Amino acid sequence: MTDPTAPRRFGDLRIGGLARFSTVDWPDRLTATVFLRGCPWRCPYCHNPDLLTAHPPDDAKDVAWSDILAFLDSRRGLLDGVVFSGGEPTAQRGLSDAIDAVRALGFAVGLHTGGPWPERLATALPRLDWVGFDVKAPFDDYAAVTGVPGSGVAARDSLRRLIASGVSFEARTTVHPALLDAAALDRLAADLAAMGVRDIVLQHARPTAALPADPDGRSFPALAASRATAFATVTTRAE
Repeated sequence: MTDPTAPRRFGDLRIGGLARFSTVDWPDRLTATVFLRGCPWRCPYCHNPDLLTAHPPDDAKDVAWSDILAFLDSRRGLLDGVVFSGGEPTAQRGLSDAIDAVRALGFAVGLHTGGPWPERLATALPRLDWVGFDVKAPFDDYAAVTGVPGSGVAARDSLRRLIASGVSFEARTTVHPALLDAAALDRLAADLAAMGVRDIVLQHARPTAALPADPDGRSFPALAASRATAFATVTTRAE
């Protein structure tokens, strides 16, 4: 008999890590978080740069999917859900099968994504209970953050599909003063408001080797009243 928890595309599932317990990856939920490898974008403040490539560095070893399932089986009734994060989880074609496997164990499933592949996100959405959607910049300015022309078009399409799906989601933006100034945040707020997004979480970028925080000694921009009125709720937190 075929094991329903075995992804049909196991070879496509590259797991860079597992957080066995998290209180921050899905608001108000206790989760395990599975970190998948690969991302088409190169945001200079990336929180998990070791997961950008599809394969682990020479001195690292990926986590086996069978080990993930065994761990989750032991946590039934103790965790609220499982979050697939990255990297960019939709980079992996085995994602939908992995989501199905986790649901078969009785867990709710969340996803962190920036939306680089709208069709892949659309395939996953009926299987999801929640999405943390990373909005990088005003959609016309995406390439300045991601390094990829046309990435804003894909992200806008993905967010539109997410909104239309009715799946619960959180829109959040990582703010680095060298990439998003006050005027850019105003444009971003207008972009999201036009799509009906009324709530947003702003996260301060962490320092990285590629782009240190607060270049030239500048502090992160404060949230001006004009931006605050664009949303029903604005939350700030560290990334």
